[in-house]
Amino acid sequence: MSFESSAVVITGASRGIGRRIAVQFASKTRHPLVLIARSEEGLEKTKQLCEEAGAERVTVIPCDLTNESNISEISMPADFPKPGIIINNAGSYLYKDLNDTETSEFIEQIETNLLSAVYVTNRFLGDLKNRERGIIINICSVGSIEGLKESGAYASSKHALLGYTRSLRKELMQSNIAVTALNLGQTKSTSWESSDVNPLLLIDPDDVGKLLVSISQLSTRTVAEEIILKPQRGRVPPM
Repeated sequence: MSFESSAVVITGASRGIGRRIAVQFASKTRHPLVLIARSEEGLEKTKQLCEEAGAERVTVIPCDLTNESNISEISMPADFPKPGIIINNAGSYLYKDLNDTETSEFIEQIETNLLSAVYVTNRFLGDLKNRERGIIINICSVGSIEGLKESGAYASSKHALLGYTRSLRKELMQSNIAVTALNLGQTKSTSWESSDVNPLLLIDPDDVGKLLVSISQLSTRTVAEEIILKPQRGRVPPM
């Protein structure tokens, strides 16, 4: 089966940025979609939006992405195409001083922001290797490349995700699989709903989806290794 007809796996697809990424793939490509997140209700809503946007085939998989055994046991519908694109978008933001951050909160940030991507990649990597083209896109952060005041545990986990992504890129460089890190700045999502940040100054999540669609359409000769995406006016206060 060709890359063009392969499925796109999107984690954290039940809301926010992941939902908008899914809708952009639904409206601009013919790839079948595999939506993964904890919330089955949220996934079903995203599925509905994707179908309204033009997607012909969408399957949802409710799953705890921090549970390695749950992910390793994921089974695709028998008649569903194997994936050719993995978008590791699932993540969690912790706004808290380092001195006040509990060890359990550090662990949770690592599990959600790093290990979920590792587990999902390991689950589907074999499928990508069997295609003429495969793409892995990890949604990292500006917190992957700089320290962040009042969200140090988050930045630490995202540093780790970028290190993993860079290493995976090196390991797969001679294969048919492209690996991309998107270092994403403040983007309109559910993470900001309880804050005083002006949402109109944040990155439009549809722009993230459009960018990822474009990355997926590059030739096999080209890879976008790392991209930084930021709000036009820079960091949005009061964060």
